[in-house]
Amino acid sequence: MSQERLRLEIVVSVGCHLEFGAPAWIIKVVCNDLLGKKVSVKCNINDTVGDLNRLIAAQTGTHWKKIVLKKQYIIFKDHVPLGEYEILDGMNLELYYQ
Repeated sequence: MSQERLRLEIVVSVGCHLEFGAPAWIIKVVCNDLLGKKVSVKCNINDTVGDLNRLIAAQTGTHWKKIVLKKQYIIFKDHVPLGEYEILDGMNLELYYQ
């Protein structure tokens, strides 16, 4: 099974939105929490922060609504695409739980 097909099946099973016709740049985002847990997720730059939360929840077992992503003092909103926040490949984010 190819990596792109596997990615599509994971996204569909988690319930993320896909936009066809838009460029699909795959980025890798690393999230660290205060307990020392490190989660690495591959996603599209067109995905929203809520989609990223769902992918993180699939790896950690935490409900996606309880995940809060931050970078310094900025709290990322769930409905905004990653590209709007200029989240790029290899970027580290802070992972908090509500």
